[in-house]
Amino acid sequence: MSATHVVVLGLIAGLTIFLGLPLGRIRAALPRTRVWLNALAVGILLFLLWDVLAHAWEPIDKGLGDKDVTAVVGSSAVFAIGLAAGLVGLVHFDRWVARRARPVPRPEGPGAATASGVAAAPLSTAHTLSLMIAVGIGLHNFAEGLAIGNSAATGATQLAILLVIGFAIHNGTEGFGIVAPMAAQHERPSWKYLALLGLIGGGPTFFGTIVGQQFSNDLVSVGFLSLAAGSILYVVIELLAVARRQNMKITTTWGVLVGLLLGFATDAVVTLAGA
Repeated sequence: MSATHVVVLGLIAGLTIFLGLPLGRIRAALPRTRVWLNALAVGILLFLLWDVLAHAWEPIDKGLGDKDVTAVVGSSAVFAIGLAAGLVGLVHFDRWVARRARPVPRPEGPGAATASGVAAAPLSTAHTLSLMIAVGIGLHNFAEGLAIGNSAATGATQLAILLVIGFAIHNGTEGFGIVAPMAAQHERPSWKYLALLGLIGGGPTFFGTIVGQQFSNDLVSVGFLSLAAGSILYVVIELLAVARRQNMKITTTWGVLVGLLLGFATDAVVTLAGA
């Protein structure tokens, strides 16, 4: 398989994330429907969190089995730093966004309106959450692209193709996970914003495939996966806070359960591929 064909396969695997993004424009008027969508996103993201952490821990687990102290220390340090950066970094990013969103006092008196101009509307909380989810999933998908590129580079063409099929199906559910906060809050994003979210979440699969063909490095994979885990964990905490305010435990619980099962079902294809 040529390098061009491998890159095209990586592009296809990343583009399927766009299949779930149009769901962000549906109008969920009923409170119970909004709670259900929010909980479904939590379930999908919880599965992704487990999946990402499991893959990030693999090099450390292997090093422990081989009693390779250097590998264990190096991978553990990258894992801890990446997880902290993804989790705490988004906390500070959220605070920075909140400060920028505060209304700025405008001058009063004749001519004040023309002097101050028109300020751009800040992103809503739901829009910001969707952006954070896209970033976390993008980091995760970069690592998936690395797996595709590595498999093709080592001559495992069949495995690379099966990985593309599995990741393509998997990414379709991730698209909904990105837009669910906006659908749950009855906010309709523009098509341009959906395209941006798709590029952030799915584009890294393409770039990861290119990088994966050139070299294979466990520390790089651990770094991106742990960053993704930290950011996904932060978003899950935020979405659970939203769910708690709605006070619909039964609906929330069923939504989380369905989201989890959906994540494991789509991941089954990847497991069958031997990844």
